[in-house]
Amino acid sequence: MGYIKEFENQIAKRDFNKILQLWEEYCASDTPDSEELIEILNLIEKSEFAKTFGKFAEMGLFLLENIKNEEEHYNALKKLIDLQNTNSEALAKVTSQALEKKYGSDPKYQENLRLVGMRGKTDFQGALSNYDLLAHMKKGNCVYHNGGWGTGEIIEVSELREQLSVEFEYVAGKKHITFTNAFKSLIPLPSTHFLTKRFMNPEELEKEAKEDPVGIIKILLRDLGPRTAAEIKDDLCDIVIPEKDWQRFWQTARAKLKKDTLINTPTQLKDSFRLRTKELTHEDRLQNEIQARGNIEDVIQTSYNFVRDFPNMLKKEDVKSSIIDNLKTLLTNPGLKRSQELEIYIFLEQLFGEDLTGFKTVKNFIKELKDPFTILDGINIIAFKKRMLTVIREVREDWQDIFLDLLFTPQQALIRDYMAKELCQAEAREKFKERLEALLANPLESPETFVWYFQKILNKEIENLPFQNKEGEGRFLESFLTLLHRIESRPEYKDLTKKMIVILSGKRYETVRKILEGTSIEFVKEFLLLTSKCHSFGDHDQKTLRSLAHVVHPSLSTHKKKKDRVLLDGRIVWTTEEGYKKTRDRAELIGTVEIIENAREVEAARALGDLRENSEYKFAVERRRHLQSELKRLGDLLNRARIISPQDVENEEVGIGNVVEIENSKNERLIFTILGPWDADADNNIISFQSKLAQAMCGKKPGETFHFREDDFKVLNISSFLEK
Repeated sequence: MGYIKEFENQIAKRDFNKILQLWEEYCASDTPDSEELIEILNLIEKSEFAKTFGKFAEMGLFLLENIKNEEEHYNALKKLIDLQNTNSEALAKVTSQALEKKYGSDPKYQENLRLVGMRGKTDFQGALSNYDLLAHMKKGNCVYHNGGWGTGEIIEVSELREQLSVEFEYVAGKKHITFTNAFKSLIPLPSTHFLTKRFMNPEELEKEAKEDPVGIIKILLRDLGPRTAAEIKDDLCDIVIPEKDWQRFWQTARAKLKKDTLINTPTQLKDSFRLRTKELTHEDRLQNEIQARGNIEDVIQTSYNFVRDFPNMLKKEDVKSSIIDNLKTLLTNPGLKRSQELEIYIFLEQLFGEDLTGFKTVKNFIKELKDPFTILDGINIIAFKKRMLTVIREVREDWQDIFLDLLFTPQQALIRDYMAKELCQAEAREKFKERLEALLANPLESPETFVWYFQKILNKEIENLPFQNKEGEGRFLESFLTLLHRIESRPEYKDLTKKMIVILSGKRYETVRKILEGTSIEFVKEFLLLTSKCHSFGDHDQKTLRSLAHVVHPSLSTHKKKKDRVLLDGRIVWTTEEGYKKTRDRAELIGTVEIIENAREVEAARALGDLRENSEYKFAVERRRHLQSELKRLGDLLNRARIISPQDVENEEVGIGNVVEIENSKNERLIFTILGPWDADADNNIISFQSKLAQAMCGKKPGETFHFREDDFKVLNISSFLEK
């Protein structure tokens, strides 16, 4: 299959001369692989060089002479005839022979030869594929439309009109297609094909898929070719497997696919699953991977993955002995690192119970270690890391100090969890608590450890942790916010900052609500002060956090008794129905007319050339910025707009929707109507609630006074503007 990769590379480089050289070299081969040949021709057919290559397709006839299997020979020839465009005598001869052999007894043979271009033999490109399609054209059979209509069922075939009728999955109604167009766009699908099963009986296919997930994916790969995990999901999810069941189905299937000997499972998400032509045993796969990788760490990792994924293979003595011999050979490698040496000892001792005569035991190795931290960092297999820690716990007197130092370095959560459980034991608990006190005082010592431990005391996965109580949670929350403030502007902590925000804001600030509940007013005030320093919280977040604090201690709310109609703090944009309609119409005009007209202006100005000296272009672009800015502003205001209703207008105190009669110090009477900014009209004394005068009088009752612009005013009367 090496040639396939070569052809892929040259097609990607768009080097037709190299492609032609490769084709000449390939055609000189004495033992062709029919599957490889078809795959190469498929690659060329899908490339931009298909038409040019057609002149040289005839060179492949020599290869066909050496393919003895009749079906493989026919399929390879069919692909060759699809690509050729010379219509030579040699190609016509082999095409006629192939059709005669396969369809000679067909009563419609002569007529079909005419339809596929084999009567005159002047243009018979695709003749074999076209005849296969004609033979497949029967009511109830399925075809696939390569122009995007999907799978379809043949409803009717008219030989007189040379036309068939098909119902497709992606287009409505019955489609009538001439034979000539069918040759260009339709591919016959046998009844066993994946697409046929999915189209004709998806319920039955779902049942098959749930009973045998690997079997259905094998059919999919056989019929549709190599597929990535995302493509497999597109092919199966929702149509065959319901969306709600997909995750469970794929997890089950993925685990089984890794163990299947006929499926080549990719190591990277972007790569494809492939169906092998013959089985590859697990033993052969292991040896192939070891030979392909070569370096010590990869051999250890590959051997471990094999033992983990296929534990039953260890029952075969030859397989077990092969793995043990490979690992023992590594121990004599001069390039072996100390961490790798320990990995091999743990592997052999833990998984095989091997008596390593002449080698150190794991316990002796760890007893003599002077730098366990470096060794642990060098181990990549988590199970081996944990084994090393359990032995340290068992054989070393300084295990507490080692665990405490390791806990404050970057480690996997599983490793940290194990060390935390052990440090909670009576003899180590005080030391553990002292280190946590130091971490509380200076969370920057180890930000990742601090965030991990904060989560642990909250979710209570590990019982009896220090500070796992109300007071401890509160102290950690204060340090958590202090840490957030100190690292949020540092690029190296960008991901950790995002994680910290999610911890606090997740599930509608569930963590904050639980910790604040039952705390003192002093604690809540400190909490609000700390959150105000964290710029990662937006205005909406800050508002939510203040609201949570006010729920716990209502006395902290400065506006607890004021209503929206009196508060008028800008959160709500009050308006009449007429004002709302006027603003909405303006936004629609900008979005549907002015921006489109401006786009034409920009293009027209661009066509004048030399944009640096083009004043028309600069003006048009500036106008575009202005229109986009205005549209964004109006959209934001409309989202916050609220039309004033009778329920919003009260006459007990001044607020939105009121007509207010006031008197100044000179006994002059004035009448103002308080509405929204879109309704303001200075000539008629209609003022916006955002004006300073409205802000000064809002909340006042009849008889009360207020000061505005060095004058005192008295509220005489309040009524509703709706009463006019």
